[in-house]
Amino acid sequence: MKIDVLITDALIVTCDSNHSIVENGVLGITNGKLSLLAKAGEFNKQGLSIGKTISADGSLVMPGLINMHCHAADSLFRGLVENLPLEQWLQKVWVAEKNILTPETTYTGSLLGLIENLIGGVTTVMDMFWYPSETVKAAKCLGMRIATGGIFFDLPAIGDRKHADFIAEAKTFYEQFSDDDDVIAVSMPHGTYTVSPEHLKDAYSLSVKYDGLFCTHAAETLFEQSDIRQRYGNTVIQHLAENRLLGRRTTLAHCVHLDEKEISVLKQSNTNVVLNPMSNLKLGSGIAPILELSNAGVNLTIGTDGAISGNDLDMWLAMRLVAGLPRGVSMQADALSAKQVLHMSTLNAALALNRYDDLGSIEIGKFADLIFIDIKNAHATPMFDPITHLVFGTNRSDVTDVFVRGRHIMKDKQIHNVDVLSVYEKVHKMADEIANTLKH
Repeated sequence: MKIDVLITDALIVTCDSNHSIVENGVLGITNGKLSLLAKAGEFNKQGLSIGKTISADGSLVMPGLINMHCHAADSLFRGLVENLPLEQWLQKVWVAEKNILTPETTYTGSLLGLIENLIGGVTTVMDMFWYPSETVKAAKCLGMRIATGGIFFDLPAIGDRKHADFIAEAKTFYEQFSDDDDVIAVSMPHGTYTVSPEHLKDAYSLSVKYDGLFCTHAAETLFEQSDIRQRYGNTVIQHLAENRLLGRRTTLAHCVHLDEKEISVLKQSNTNVVLNPMSNLKLGSGIAPILELSNAGVNLTIGTDGAISGNDLDMWLAMRLVAGLPRGVSMQADALSAKQVLHMSTLNAALALNRYDDLGSIEIGKFADLIFIDIKNAHATPMFDPITHLVFGTNRSDVTDVFVRGRHIMKDKQIHNVDVLSVYEKVHKMADEIANTLKH
């Protein structure tokens, strides 16, 4: 058997359905996929053709994290709008975006946001933004996997685009990337309060036609719930359900304010939910009913939202909040296990992306999307349970190496495909212009 890359000396946390852990493990990668998983003592090199051997040097090796909700290019506006609730905050955000965003600046912002994700061990990002092809361009430049696609927005939009433009762009996106394993095509209407029912259904119909995914913001604030009730006589989730927009291909971002009936509808429809605790806390939006959603059996995933709302793109912080908040709210120390939370950032996310068969865990035949975690440090000593450490003790600074499809795209904390310092410098030069957008 041919092995392109052999990884040795690894503590392997597979994140498979059984949460299997392999101590002193060995991994083989062939044509970008995992072809070998074994303990070192049970591994025999005889009959193998090995191209390159990489020692993990005792590091913890696990699947790359999947950030299921991000606006990467909004990293350009990090910290620009502060101390406002979502609705007032959005009015200022949209002013800044309209003055700054073009395809070119979206590409620069996407690079910045995706670099931050990558450095933190994220290999796949679901990203909603105004020029998705630029986001794809940035992801490909870095070697990352991206889930994105045509946006839909009924209010005055970036680039003066109308609904017909958004439909045309979404169709083109689906057709361009339908056969690309590194691009997961999604219809991405902004929300029920910014997109009409007819236009939401147009977006969903495209996802069905092209066998893609559907993602929108939902039930993020009490104001949003009140607004949708006044307009349509329904809660947000019931509104989506009545328009036949729920189901396995749908992922809803936030879901902070839900009643029992809405949670039941999400479960019965097999709709996915992505939790964004840092953004919800910082904007004062509330705390999602994480435990109730989990107990109902809803497929939960985790996202960072954009750096414009949560100020950074740290999936480890997001995981820790998802693990901790329901314990504090319910006053139950065992409310949600570390295993459940780790799956939200790996295997559950792969299921939501309709990529359960090739992403989200270390198993033979899946893509080699891997990260190395340094555990030779004070906060990992002693480590009785690697999974508990990953959720409650790991920092993004512990990530040393990242592989996507077997490609070693970050080595010893250095990204090789992009000159990251030049990206930072370019954004620094834009800072005054960005700040001035809100001074008029």
